[in-house]
Amino acid sequence: MKKEFFTILLIIFTEVLGWSLILPFLPYLATDLGASPTMVGIIVASFALCQFFSAPIIGKLSDKYGRKPLLLISQFSTVLGFIILGLADSLFLVFLSRIIDGLFGSNMTLSRAYLGDIMRDEDKKTQTKSFGYMSTVFGVGFFIGPAIGGYLATIDYSIPSFLAAGISAITVIMIIFLLEETVTNDKEFHVSMNDFIPAKDLIASFTNEDLRLLLFYFLSFVLSFSLITANLGLFSEYQLKVGPDTVGLYLMFVGLIRILFQLIIFPKLVNFLSREILFILGQVAIFLAYTQIIFVESGVYMFVIMGLFSIGAGIIRPTITSEISSKTNLRNRGKVMGVADSLQSISQVLTPITGGLIIETIIPGSLGVLSAVILLPSLVVSLVLFSNRFRNPKDEDLPFGALEERRESS
Repeated sequence: MKKEFFTILLIIFTEVLGWSLILPFLPYLATDLGASPTMVGIIVASFALCQFFSAPIIGKLSDKYGRKPLLLISQFSTVLGFIILGLADSLFLVFLSRIIDGLFGSNMTLSRAYLGDIMRDEDKKTQTKSFGYMSTVFGVGFFIGPAIGGYLATIDYSIPSFLAAGISAITVIMIIFLLEETVTNDKEFHVSMNDFIPAKDLIASFTNEDLRLLLFYFLSFVLSFSLITANLGLFSEYQLKVGPDTVGLYLMFVGLIRILFQLIIFPKLVNFLSREILFILGQVAIFLAYTQIIFVESGVYMFVIMGLFSIGAGIIRPTITSEISSKTNLRNRGKVMGVADSLQSISQVLTPITGGLIIETIIPGSLGVLSAVILLPSLVVSLVLFSNRFRNPKDEDLPFGALEERRESS
C-alpha cells in the first residue's frame, strides 16, 4: 500500500505542476489573441464543459476496465492538449487545446478513485489524513508551477506550455512502470445514452441518502471556490493592474500556505476534531476570505486573503472528499468520484463565464460577494445540523450527522 500510495501522490504532483504552469497566463494569452473578458471565461469554461460529460464516463469505465488504462489515456490527452496550447497562434487552437484535455483528461477523478481503493480498509482518520496528504501534494505543485509559469510567460507563452507537456509525459511513464491495478472486473461493457449524458448517475447520487447532502456541500464549495480561482487572472488584471508573473506569485503563495497547513496543522486537527467540525471551520475561513475580496486595493491585502482562502479550501476539500469516498464501495467509487467531478465541472462551466461578465459589466470585487452568497446556505445547513448532532451524538458514523430522516424512519 505504501508504494502505491506514494506513487499516486507523485502522479498527482506532476499533474498539478503541469496544469498550474499554464494557469497564470491563459487569460493573458487569450486576451492578446483578441478575446474579451467574457470570451476568456468561455475558453476556460470549455475545458470544464467537456469534463462534465467525460468525468463520469471515464470514472465508470475505470470501474469496469481498471484505473491504470484509463489513467494512461487521460494523461496522453493532457500531453497533447499542452502541446497544442504551446503552438496556439489563434483562439481556435486555444479552444482546441482545452477541449482535448477536457474530453479525456479526467486525471484527478481517477487519482481520487485509486486513492480511495487503496485506503478502503483504513479507519476514517487515516482516510482523511491520506486525502489531506493528497491536498498537500496539490499545494506543492501549486506552489512551484504558477510562479515558474508566470515568469516564463513573460518571455514567451509557448515555453510553460511545452514544459507542462513534458511534465505530463513523465506521468505517463510513472503510470506504466510504478502503478499497480486495483480493479479486477470482467463485466461486459455496454454503451448507453446515459454514458454520454450522465444525468442518471447524477440523479442516483443525489437521491442516495448517504451522498446527497455531501454532494450539496461539495457543489456549494466548488461553485464559490471556482468563481474566484477561474477568474483570478482577469480579476488581477482589471482590479490590481498586474501581469501573469504577479498572478503566479499569488498562486504560489496559496500553494505555500496549503503545504505548511496540510503538513503541520491539518494532521493534528484530524486527531482531535471530527470531519464535521473540520468542515465547518473550513467553511468559516473561506467565507471570511470571500467577504474581503471586494475591499482589495493592494497586492499585500491580496496575499492575506489568499492565505485565508488557501486554509479554508485546504480543510474543506480533503474532508469532504474522504467522507464521500468512505460512503461508496469499490465497485461504484470511480462513478461517484466522476459524479463529484461533474459537479465541479458544472461550476467551472458557469463561473468563468459569470465572472467574465461581472468583471466586464460591474466591478471585479463583486466576485467575492457572489461567492459568499453561494457558500452561505451550505454553511448555515452544516451549522444547524451540527447543533442537532451535538444534542444527538449517536449518529457519529453518518455523513456529517445529516441523515435525520434515517433515524426517524428506523
